[in-house]
Amino acid sequence: MNLHVINTGFFKLDGGAMFGVVPKSLWSKHQPPDQNNLCTWAMRCLLVSSEDRVVLIDTGIGNKQDSKFFSHYYLHGDDTLEGSINQAGFSLNSVTDVILTHLHFDHVGGAVKKTGDKLQTTFENATYWSNEFHWAWATENPNPREKASFLSENILPIIDSGQLEFINPRGTSPFGKISFICVDGHTERQMLPLVEFKDHKILFVADLIPSISHIAPVYTMAYDVRPLLSMQEKANILEIAANEGYILFFEHDPIYEAATVVKSENGIVRIDQKGALKDFI
Repeated sequence: MNLHVINTGFFKLDGGAMFGVVPKSLWSKHQPPDQNNLCTWAMRCLLVSSEDRVVLIDTGIGNKQDSKFFSHYYLHGDDTLEGSINQAGFSLNSVTDVILTHLHFDHVGGAVKKTGDKLQTTFENATYWSNEFHWAWATENPNPREKASFLSENILPIIDSGQLEFINPRGTSPFGKISFICVDGHTERQMLPLVEFKDHKILFVADLIPSISHIAPVYTMAYDVRPLLSMQEKANILEIAANEGYILFFEHDPIYEAATVVKSENGIVRIDQKGALKDFI
């Protein structure tokens, strides 16, 4: 098994939205905003390759939306989903599985491409994996708070393709070395993949802990549908990560790919080491 960091570029989101009730005077020390109060965030995925499978976790924002859509998010950087997969030594057609932590546009957008006027799955030979609870949450009657993040053009072509399968996150994993932790604060049944690699455990923390700046429980996004639950889930996960020595893999941190945490003498979980994923494995 090998792990490959897949960078798909950067985008910008409002700093206040990303840090919720935390005052700008505090969060701006961690993530300096531009003149429009926007902060830069990565869209970082993870590719897990073995002899018989090439598993991609999340897909970034994609490139099929119109210029008006992208003008809200200021996409920048030279990295692309396909380019990074190619750089890792693979092609789109060699991906066997795509795990979608959840169906917000910056995580699932790259799962579907536009060819002419036709929408089709980007990974023609892959099985796409979600879970029934989150899929229903996103597609059957999306709530007003999240509706703008669940875009039909990112989601419906997946089920139309016949490539969609559902994971039972609390059952036996179909991946062996990849299991799942489910959290419900950011959105219903967001799946956090836990990858066993050599003697390490790497937890893909997705939007529970989008960046290293969100380690403190109160640094919780205004995008979360249940912010108090997010705070508790984050505290629980960080406690386990500190006790078990997990490597946290960040999807949105603009600088750091990964970090480990420890408990201080007063019981507070804090960052221990931070850097590129290769520094830890």
